Amino acid sequence: MPRTPPTPPTRYSQLSVLLHWLMLAVIALTVFFVETRIFFERGTPERAFFRAAHFSLGLLVLALVGVRLIARLRGGTPPIVPAPPRLQTALAHAAHAALYLIMFGMPLAGWFILSLRGDPIPFFGLQLPPLAAPDEALAKVIRGWHGDIGRVFYGLVGLHAAAALFHHYKLGDNTLRRMLPGR
Repeated sequence: MPRTPPTPPTRYSQLSVLLHWLMLAVIALTVFFVETRIFFERGTPERAFFRAAHFSLGLLVLALVGVRLIARLRGGTPPIVPAPPRLQTALAHAAHAALYLIMFGMPLAGWFILSLRGDPIPFFGLQLPPLAAPDEALAKVIRGWHGDIGRVFYGLVGLHAAAALFHHYKLGDNTLRRMLPGR
């Protein structure tokens, strides 16, 4: 008797949903700490706290994105119903790939920047090992890239959210519902 293929899931796994929204919160806090540190004078304990919080949260993003990618690969991707046009699907895949690449690359770049400057690498009270020997000139180059890519990331996150809302409210498909918490 032939087996019936399993029905594809209609939603992302609970773990994928949890990680998606948790990472949004962690990334938002990471951005908050880096963007608001300027309100404190250099050398003050408050500014040092904001910098350390930015670094620690950024490295947490690195850990979480690894878990998230594994969860996504294991849990599969539920189909969008009704299926969008091929070009739209290709653009969505490209945007997701860019988001994942940045979520991996930005924390690693930050770790390299601190290493190249000879600074400690804080991770919630722990000190992580440097990834490279000090090289101030290279640190400045990577720091510039880090800032530029961060701004691109802001735009991609905004595009991602706008696309989800467009799919939900204009197209009426299940794109957003697949990733919402609850049932």
